[in-house]
Amino acid sequence: MTTPPLPPGPVGIVGLGLIGGSLGLDLRRLGLEVRGLVHRPQTAERALARGLVQQASTDAAVLAGCRLVVLALPLDRLLASDPALVAAIPPEVVVTDVGSVKAPVLARWQGLHPRFVASHPMAGTAQAGVEAGLEGLFQGRPWVATPSAATESEALAVVQALAAAVGARWLCCEASAHDRAVALISHLPVLVSAALLQNADRSGADLPDLVRALASSGFADTTRVGGGNPELGTLMARCNREAVAEALAGYRACLEQLERRLEQADWAGLQADLEQCRQLRPQFL
Repeated sequence: MTTPPLPPGPVGIVGLGLIGGSLGLDLRRLGLEVRGLVHRPQTAERALARGLVQQASTDAAVLAGCRLVVLALPLDRLLASDPALVAAIPPEVVVTDVGSVKAPVLARWQGLHPRFVASHPMAGTAQAGVEAGLEGLFQGRPWVATPSAATESEALAVVQALAAAVGARWLCCEASAHDRAVALISHLPVLVSAALLQNADRSGADLPDLVRALASSGFADTTRVGGGNPELGTLMARCNREAVAEALAGYRACLEQLERRLEQADWAGLQADLEQCRQLRPQFL
């Protein structure tokens, strides 16, 4: 089935960090008018200088006339929504978000706006802020929507058109299923790689220079997300606490199995575990 085009009219983006800024760059490249609502005047100035949007303001009135509004805000600001922002978005406008936890955001915004669609583009880097936006960030990456029975089908189609416009792969699932899945493949890795960094620092305290000098690509690959934005990592864990705790428990069980292999010198068992992982990895990439 052919994805319909985006509706005519400006697109508003609330928040011009990595996701919002990257979206602005992609949409501008497509010739669309993009307007940005930001928190600080300095951010608005820099966003205009970088070409993220054609208009940027700290005043929610900048969204007037937009046909689609994307809430590219941190999870805490999505869940504690600004009344002035809500009031500035007319009921006929389609609204979506890009938050990495969906159930609480869907529950909150479904009651605030009749055409809200909960969504999550699965793309990112370790960078943050108005300087972080990149063209092509969403190309080939999943863009997940988590509609409920109350989600308007036409509004959902508009968000699907947005994802298609920036080259993302469209998926739909229930909000609770999304949150369990991202706990396993996105939120847990942040905590795991943070633990690897802490362990290397603490357990190697008697030889800190050597540990750091020997750290190479393998360590860099496995610790990248743990060395990223601490505010984002904390918000993901806080807003998806039950699913992350469940994921941590499962991971602990896997570590304990590997530990038993070592204690029992079960090298055949360890090799079998690693062979299974070698076969599993391509399925996730």
